[in-house]
Amino acid sequence: MLLGFINELRERNETLYYYGLLCLGISILFLVLAKVSTIQVYNISAWIKPFKFAFSTFLFAWAMAWYCFYLPNFNIKLFNWSVIILLGFEIVYIAIQAGRGQLSHYNISTPTYSALYSMMAIAASLVTLYTAYVGYLFFVNEFPNLPSYYVWAIRLGIIIFVVFSFEGFVMGSKLTHTIGGPDGGEGIPLLNWSKRFGDPRVAHFIGMHALQVLPLLSFYLLKNLKATIVLSVLYGLLALFTLLQALKGKPLFKMSEQQKEERQL
Repeated sequence: MLLGFINELRERNETLYYYGLLCLGISILFLVLAKVSTIQVYNISAWIKPFKFAFSTFLFAWAMAWYCFYLPNFNIKLFNWSVIILLGFEIVYIAIQAGRGQLSHYNISTPTYSALYSMMAIAASLVTLYTAYVGYLFFVNEFPNLPSYYVWAIRLGIIIFVVFSFEGFVMGSKLTHTIGGPDGGEGIPLLNWSKRFGDPRVAHFIGMHALQVLPLLSFYLLKNLKATIVLSVLYGLLALFTLLQALKGKPLFKMSEQQKEERQL
């Protein structure tokens, strides 16, 4: 089934297929560097952040390549190259800063860093707005050859994705991804979500990946419109709950008392 999906995806959108494959390969490279490199930012490997962004871009590129195929009269070339250029810029800058042991996000220590950070925010916003437009097209067009529950899963997945993509501005406005304490504290493996303080990245992650999770569950598991809508609402509420919890300074995963004592020692 996986090979069939990959072959079908390549036929649907060869450009985003290969771009996503490139991002997957780069993400694996970053993960290897995270294991062998001694460069750190906020007490973790500097290569974790570029790994997460490259892998997330891989998932986004393949998902949108699949969905946009359904849209009639859609300028797919413009969309493809907008994604490649804008998200590619983010990955390249984040990787360069990682190699230098410098922050990419929230770094306004120099006029150059401030300008590049603003450019990343603009790039991410443009991709999100373009995705919102794709979502609009899924609402105004009819898809008689697709199951209604699947179409609604795509629609609702895009809505949640857009909302929680822009939730990134919560962190950007504060110039931090930790609420109630400093950045750089102990976090869960790989994702590094804070175990001690509020972390809006949790909601950001959950919400953005509604783009993949909801259509997959709807198409392969639920196969029902009402169940798809209920799941989508619950999923959105989960993302909202984690955001509200983060804004209160509360972590999603708390440290045990033993871990707290070991940290104090």
